[in-house]
Amino acid sequence: MMYEDMKMKVEHVIDKGEVIEEYISDDQQHDQAFNKWTKSFSRMDHPTVIQVILDKSKDTDISGQLMPNLIYVSREKSKTSPHHFKAGALNVLLRVSAVMTNAPIILTQDCDMYSNDPQIPLRILCYFSDPALKSNLAFIQFPQRFHGLNRDDIYASEYKRLFKINSMGFDGLKGPNYVGSGCFFRRRALLGGPSTPVPPEIPELGPDHVVRKPIISQEILSLAHRVAGCNYENQTGWGSQSGFRYGSLVEDFYTGYRLQCEGWKSLFCNPERAAFLGDVPITLFDVLSQCKRWCIGLFEVAFSKYNTLIFGSQSMGVLMSLAYSHYALWPIWCIPVTFYSFLPQLALLNQVGIFPKITEPWFFLYVFLFLGAYGQDFLDFVLDGGTVRKWWNAQRMWMIRGLSCYLFSSIEYLLKSVGISTHGFSLTSKVVDDEQSKRYGQGIFEFGVPSPLFVPLTVAAIINLFSFLLVLTQSFSGKNTEGLCLQMILTGSIVLNCLPVYGAIGLRNDAGKMPTQITIISTFVSVALYYASSLCL
Repeated sequence: MMYEDMKMKVEHVIDKGEVIEEYISDDQQHDQAFNKWTKSFSRMDHPTVIQVILDKSKDTDISGQLMPNLIYVSREKSKTSPHHFKAGALNVLLRVSAVMTNAPIILTQDCDMYSNDPQIPLRILCYFSDPALKSNLAFIQFPQRFHGLNRDDIYASEYKRLFKINSMGFDGLKGPNYVGSGCFFRRRALLGGPSTPVPPEIPELGPDHVVRKPIISQEILSLAHRVAGCNYENQTGWGSQSGFRYGSLVEDFYTGYRLQCEGWKSLFCNPERAAFLGDVPITLFDVLSQCKRWCIGLFEVAFSKYNTLIFGSQSMGVLMSLAYSHYALWPIWCIPVTFYSFLPQLALLNQVGIFPKITEPWFFLYVFLFLGAYGQDFLDFVLDGGTVRKWWNAQRMWMIRGLSCYLFSSIEYLLKSVGISTHGFSLTSKVVDDEQSKRYGQGIFEFGVPSPLFVPLTVAAIINLFSFLLVLTQSFSGKNTEGLCLQMILTGSIVLNCLPVYGAIGLRNDAGKMPTQITIISTFVSVALYYASSLCL
């Protein structure tokens, strides 16, 4: 009821452009928050706003039980100061919470996720209180699990390997990586290494500080506003030596990695009942945009002075270094995926064999590697509760990501590295459109946005289809195609993976079909590649 009432008031204020007096329930609200709202107040330029919505010392629910503290925090924003995106927001919350309550355990949770098990805090306290673990246990990570997935998870949004299978492997070493949500931290872990604490600028931010004054006292609120200011972090170690770390768009991956390099360990907790549930993007464009942002952030870690191969191996050992490098170098999969999506097929169009013939011994090595890799992946996926259809969609999305977000993120990072401006940070939309939601529920791909991300994918779909049909026709007409067998198998598998693309190009008439301009551009590029390959081959 409180939320619905607040929502109505906020929408009314936005429509009117002012806060009417009847919405201000007491003088404290007026003095602390609404008197700061001026005509110059904007999303990217405004003072700090901290409002105590619920105070556990006096606010009760309808049954008379005391409610927990609920505090709204909007950090100061200035067009002349860097904000460091989510990591900057988390560090402000870390400092404000230290000043107001200084609880030793912190939960970080994305806004599109919610708690699904009220017993989880008791579970994590068992680990944090264990004498054998608590000296160097930094955080406990729960797997991200989602509601609203369609039956076959067509976009592989479950990320079964990232959030569960590989995290179990990490847990056998120094613990899983931090994945941004559903994670409980020990406050002390964010203030220096286990044996090398970073002294705070003021004693109120220390992990052992005890808050003895009410959270609504003027002294507490004034200090909270101070530590939430834009200039507070100047000439301090926030973001580099303490708090959530700056320097990467994937602040979760980077922070967890740096904490483990400092000597902290983590723990993976995967109860049968999901601890937290969240939403997933329901369009292909949103899925790929989200992954592209991740990939740019991963490259920022891979090529920093804290790179996972050299610095990581020196700080946490070779195995953990390789485990983190597997993710930090994720985007370079675009290189083999792009080559295998175009080169054998262009050679096939020109009747040039590049793989061994069936009669040659090397042929069996290729078949063994192909079947072995897919067989192992399939076994891991199914043993973890996946279905055959979900596994196939995961393989399809791996190829799609390699031709889109992996490729574009690599290009964008390269351009940024040489000083060429690129698109800025963008959030993934989780807004549900009725028509999009309906198509997603039916397992239909959504291509409706004319994005460059779709061009390499569509070009690959066109080239693979024509090369496969050409050689298939020639084999039926009696022409010897023995030396092209492996290329045919590869091309056929890609054609199967691209079935949604073919449907979106020619068979659909809904708003989610492939945009006409993408089809035209892709066809032109396909013809150009064919003629260029003919000259080269």
